[in-house]
Amino acid sequence: MYITVGTGIGVGVIANGAPIHGLVHTEGGHILIPHDKQKDPFAGICPYHQDCLEGLAAGPAIKARWGKAAQDLPPDHPAWDLEAHYIATALCNIIMMYSPKRIVVGGGVAQHPGLLDTIRGKTARLVNGYVRSDVITKDIAHYIIPPTLGNQAGVLGSIALAMNAYQQNR
Repeated sequence: MYITVGTGIGVGVIANGAPIHGLVHTEGGHILIPHDKQKDPFAGICPYHQDCLEGLAAGPAIKARWGKAAQDLPPDHPAWDLEAHYIATALCNIIMMYSPKRIVVGGGVAQHPGLLDTIRGKTARLVNGYVRSDVITKDIAHYIIPPTLGNQAGVLGSIALAMNAYQQNR
């Protein structure tokens, strides 16, 4: 499973070597997650759902909530704990729905130093031992990982999809 957190939030799930595709393309960034409006009074920016995951945690939501782009926020800013909470909540839901063998977290926002470690800890706490797998309880750093292709993941993935489509249409 891959989740990208940047100007938007996208989620892709691979099953049996192929991406899951339903009635239309999937929109994992628009899942509804608990929003404690006392702790986070920000309404969200999604034009359809307001406070879905993307409306609360994508780069434009960070800028709208805090008045600065993610890359301009200092490491100790409260934005990062809140960001980790929303992403970890989404990952917990995804773990419960799909039980992926691995979760890759990429995108510009996700590259913030220390964010992935915080997401891992919060995800493990939210799963709370329900999914009994050593990979989650003892080795979460190898379960929730950054893209091995770094910033090139999107471009190289697009090229791979194009090559696959070309081969199928020859």
